[in-house]
Amino acid sequence: MYSIDINCDVGEGIDNEAQLLPLISSCNIACGGHAGNEMTMAKVIRLAKKYRVRVGAHPSYPDRKNFGRLSMSMTQQKLEASIQKQLQVITSIAKKESVRLHHIKAHGALYNDIAKDAVVAKVYLNAISGYKAKVLLYVPYKSEIEELAKQQGFKVKREAFGDRNYNRDLSLVARNLPNALLVNPPEVLVHLLNIVNEKKVKTIKNDMIDLIADTYCIHGDTPSAYEILTYLNKELPLHNVQIDHD
Repeated sequence: MYSIDINCDVGEGIDNEAQLLPLISSCNIACGGHAGNEMTMAKVIRLAKKYRVRVGAHPSYPDRKNFGRLSMSMTQQKLEASIQKQLQVITSIAKKESVRLHHIKAHGALYNDIAKDAVVAKVYLNAISGYKAKVLLYVPYKSEIEELAKQQGFKVKREAFGDRNYNRDLSLVARNLPNALLVNPPEVLVHLLNIVNEKKVKTIKNDMIDLIADTYCIHGDTPSAYEILTYLNKELPLHNVQIDHD
């Protein structure tokens, strides 16, 4: 039986965490940039503690209007300060709840930008340098951020997306395009098992491209997230794969 980490982006205003957290092994909590506030962070951290789910911070560009899904033109100093503020808030709340921050995963456009832009990746790593010895980074496979983070001594987990289609260059199909999302649970299972077992992902053009992952994301705001996760918990063990619940 092979154990995998299933992570989920939460605390983003959907208010479905009580349903999702019992079904996953780690969560990425919005910490005020694109969504979330101190109250939602505390609520999700308490649920994570209850269900023994590893807690991660989910910083983003400070853009609640566009849910952090558009790149922002900011000075390096302002971006760094914004990321640090988001992390300080969630770290403080986690400490009050006696919960350890396990990982950091960027959100939305920031995640995409640090994957392909070395300059933004360096700013991001500067902003989180104080966490280097304490937390893991969830990053895309073969990305700028993965290489730079390893060079700087960060511990990384490479991430793949169970509910998103990929382009040939391993970027995600843009959300405004058809077939960006995988919402049918059996399709997600096949997609996921290809990555877990074959270390390959089927792209939107039906190519099979190498993709190595240590953690697998199902977005909390995917319309069928609960149905997908319920199905995976039931079906994965039939394929000798289990979710790594503590």
